[in-house]
Amino acid sequence: MVEQHKRGNANGIYAVCSAHPLVLESALRFAQQNQTPLLIEATSNQVDQYGGYTGMTPADFRGFVCRLADQLNFPSSMLILGGDHLGPNRWQTLPAAEAMAHADDLIKSYVAAGFKKIHLDCSMSCADDPIPLTDAIVATRAARLAKIAEETCREHFGESDLVYVIGTEVPVPGGAHETLTELAVTTPKAAQDTLQAHQDAFAALGLSDIWPRIIALVVQPGVEFDHTNVIDYQPQKAVALSKMVEAYDTLIYEAHSTDYQTPHALRQLVIDHFAILKVGPALTFALREALFSLAAVEEELLPAKACSGLRHVLENVMLDRPEYWQSHYHGDGNARRLARGYSYSDRVRYYWPDKHIDSAFESLVRNLADDPIPLPLISQYLPLQYAKVREGTLKATPRELIIDHIQDILRQYHDACQSRHNP
Repeated sequence: MVEQHKRGNANGIYAVCSAHPLVLESALRFAQQNQTPLLIEATSNQVDQYGGYTGMTPADFRGFVCRLADQLNFPSSMLILGGDHLGPNRWQTLPAAEAMAHADDLIKSYVAAGFKKIHLDCSMSCADDPIPLTDAIVATRAARLAKIAEETCREHFGESDLVYVIGTEVPVPGGAHETLTELAVTTPKAAQDTLQAHQDAFAALGLSDIWPRIIALVVQPGVEFDHTNVIDYQPQKAVALSKMVEAYDTLIYEAHSTDYQTPHALRQLVIDHFAILKVGPALTFALREALFSLAAVEEELLPAKACSGLRHVLENVMLDRPEYWQSHYHGDGNARRLARGYSYSDRVRYYWPDKHIDSAFESLVRNLADDPIPLPLISQYLPLQYAKVREGTLKATPRELIIDHIQDILRQYHDACQSRHNP
């Protein structure tokens, strides 16, 4: 993909950053329909050697994704697994020596499980570190992890075929915590300094020969979202940064937090060499939209006592267990209630595995699966899906409606990444 892009094909690839089974099923089915490879990524928050917040180790996550792929007859040769923000991220409260020892094990567990795209992210300060870290410290730590990754890959697979992403200008995983109005785009000098520091650190550990497999640098092209706003890509502000990477034969940019960008902005990002587009919260946001819509349909069709109460159950669980949203959502009670349900940062995604919410979800799907959903209600609550149901290209079952709504987002990313020669 990188080689094609460097030849002027203006192509890219999107990375699905989610562990939700319905999101992953949507992505696998969509990639299968379009006969494209699918890149699925786990972050060090979600998945680590101790289980992360999903309770899954890298080997567990791989098994989970591969089982889903097998059920859908998705060819394993078309599946790429990536690890995101791999470094001391989870252990920043510990002294650096201790945090990096955990990071060493984290990298080993990802590589041994068969993850092939590795984002080395050592940009965060640990308990006894200066703030911010220098490029040299970040790069030295990244090189240490790369050496472990190479050794682990050769030990388990006989050769190293890993590709790496590096970079320190990384947005917070899952969207900004504060209200945003404008973002500083990474300067070409900052990007060059990052690359030079990493080249020097890799050389110092005898890793210069893997440089062609460092395929991407994470930078800030000027895209981000907070709870209610999206900062859209403004190509004119990223011209110098976009131009800079053209001097490197094997390198493109990776853009994080591209969720909620317009289709035009996504396409322009790829053309401007931000050719790996990360998407996560926008997919679970679409899942949540579809479920809220179906819950509204359910309330129209059934007496209250027979309904799943999904919205009510979700709100109660989020209030009982506020740890995933409390430090993100501010303001009065009403503002926080709205944010819990509708924020772009989609802290709801941490709660779907809860047994009470999962039970309400199952009840909702069951309640709406028995009898056909009346077309006027689909038109009212899922108008994009209504058109496809009327055309006969989509079944009006709860699962198919949910999956298609998620795939509407994937379609925007797929279209943005298609190969087109620049004029």
